[in-house]
Amino acid sequence: MYSRAIQDRLPTIQDQMEEAATKAGRSVDEVKLIAVTKGHPPEAISAAIEHGLTEIGENRVESLEQKVPLFQENRPTWHMIGHLQRRKAKSAVQLADMIHSIDSIQLAERVNRMAIEMEKRVSVLIQVNASGEATKGGFIPEETQEAAERIAALGQVAPVGLMTMAPFTTDEHVIRQTFAVLRRTGEGLSHLPGLASPELSMGMSNDFSIAIEEGSTMIRLGTALLGARPA
Repeated sequence: MYSRAIQDRLPTIQDQMEEAATKAGRSVDEVKLIAVTKGHPPEAISAAIEHGLTEIGENRVESLEQKVPLFQENRPTWHMIGHLQRRKAKSAVQLADMIHSIDSIQLAERVNRMAIEMEKRVSVLIQVNASGEATKGGFIPEETQEAAERIAALGQVAPVGLMTMAPFTTDEHVIRQTFAVLRRTGEGLSHLPGLASPELSMGMSNDFSIAIEEGSTMIRLGTALLGARPA
């Protein structure tokens, strides 16, 4: 089921990625496709790996706890892409290769403490509320540079870029403006260690082409790749 879904959908997605990158004067090789398997069984991950997709995103720590142990051989790169509660930080640090959703200094400090305990350095993305929506978490763009400096100073947490989500709308101008804000925010961090060319995690199933045109280096695709999640 999942193998066939990816086989049918992936070529079109890759063509769209190539077209968007070319339009922006970029190489598509600069963009990682993260297969978002939240809500899907382990078979979806197996199918993704079978088709060469080795970047896997989950939005809940509980899902990582269930799925990561199943893929110790031929292990993919695991991304924690959803909101992370401080009490779940230990498991996230243990299981994820990258945490996309550092949305407060307090969470970064907690992740850092867990990383110290595990003697592990953790790559993280700083979540930015680039759209200004009250319902979205993250730092406002004007706070991001100070936040990045404070997080980088913690020691075991390595900020390597930024993450955002565009508003759920069909208004391309609004979507593009949100992604442009994240790109400009990232450009303002180039003086910091590890952020000379920051990762920009932006773009999902409904807006990834625009995100690539605006500089995304990581797109997070679930429905476009795997279809609707099982009920």
